[in-house]
Amino acid sequence: MAAYVEEEHRVETGPYRRYREVLAEAARAVAARFGVALPEAEAVAFAASVPAWPPFPDTVEGLKALGAMGFRRVILSNVDRDLLAETIRCHRLEVDGAVTAEDTRTYKPHPQHWLTFCTRYGARREEVLHIAQSLLHDVQPALGLKRDCVWRNRYGEPLPEDLWPTHVVEDMDALVGWLLAQ
Repeated sequence: MAAYVEEEHRVETGPYRRYREVLAEAARAVAARFGVALPEAEAVAFAASVPAWPPFPDTVEGLKALGAMGFRRVILSNVDRDLLAETIRCHRLEVDGAVTAEDTRTYKPHPQHWLTFCTRYGARREEVLHIAQSLLHDVQPALGLKRDCVWRNRYGEPLPEDLWPTHVVEDMDALVGWLLAQ
């Protein structure tokens, strides 16, 4: 997994390409690292499989709970619009909008996702709470833009000394409890 994350980030930092192309190239690069030739058809199928990837176990109910609390839920994603739309449909995710890499022609951690979100949804910085798992793609850039950010620490990682998220939670239930206590 670490090899994949490294390769995907390498491809994303080059000139903008659709996420399908990023996934296929990253998959080929990881296969090559391990001495495996990945046929083009398999790389393309891997990229097309994104909507079938299961969400994390607490995601669907967590989004519902946040909506029931009156929060607008907008996804900032590095995927293509059609892949995200199909993912939302397949998993019946309750969201109120999205900003994708295809919209911004950049990949997180580039700040354009947040800037586009604020413009598109008329959101002021003090009205936004960014909730995310990825330190590299989400937490660091959100904090760099002075956004409140909750780190969803899925893997029990230590908090880097140079990052100060607004809050850290283990799961969406803990997030909902923290929000209710505010």
